[in-house]
Amino acid sequence: MFECLVTIESNAGAVTAESESAAPTALIEVWSDIACPWCYIGKRRFTAALDRFPQRDRVSVVWRSYQLAPDTPVGARRGELEALVEHKGMPADQVRQMFQHVAATAAADGLDMDFDTVIAANTFDAHRLLHLAGDRRDALLEVLFRAHFSGGKVIDDRADLVEVAASVGMDADEVAAALDGDAGADLVRADLEAAGQLGVSGVPFFVANRRLAVSGAQPQDVFTELLRRALEDADAEGMDAGAAPGGDAEGCTEDSCAV
Repeated sequence: MFECLVTIESNAGAVTAESESAAPTALIEVWSDIACPWCYIGKRRFTAALDRFPQRDRVSVVWRSYQLAPDTPVGARRGELEALVEHKGMPADQVRQMFQHVAATAAADGLDMDFDTVIAANTFDAHRLLHLAGDRRDALLEVLFRAHFSGGKVIDDRADLVEVAASVGMDADEVAAALDGDAGADLVRADLEAAGQLGVSGVPFFVANRRLAVSGAQPQDVFTELLRRALEDADAEGMDAGAAPGGDAEGCTEDSCAV
């Protein structure tokens, strides 16, 4: 049913997850970028699979930072259309057609994407903010995606980031002070370094126990299979987990976004 995608052999520092019960816990790490539409779609599909997974309480999820365009100037405030036309050297009409494809796919998963309002942005500070969010991290990531893809927010503008953070219950003054410094920067860089060690070249990228991985906005059934295999791997205490589930799925790389 599932084609092999990747089994990880890596020297990247292992991260383990433990539960209060005797049963081992599977760790799912997800590398994504707020500027990546397929990461937003992939998060929605993965979350749906996780919510329906019978052993949800044995799965720990960590959202990790990735930057598709780290050289994007902060504060440039260019529309996404203009930025992509320049970056890809494609006609504007072709980029608009790609936007329509992504928006239609997102709508089928219950997501609203309005590329006419999307502002190209450097996402480093937004990733810093996610690392400062504690147990609000998942909720903050969801709101950041929504703010970027349908809310017209500029996610490298610190005032907008403070507003978004406050909407999930974070203290606005504390967030502003943290963003004015370098809080969270080392954690973002550590995620980026780990991604390099694991060979991540596109996002979203879902890694189970640092041993199995699937890439792209996979269908829900692929994520369900990944979760099942992750628990099998945890129960086997590192024995051969076999081939990972899934096949090709749409996602973004530093050079292109499969829109």
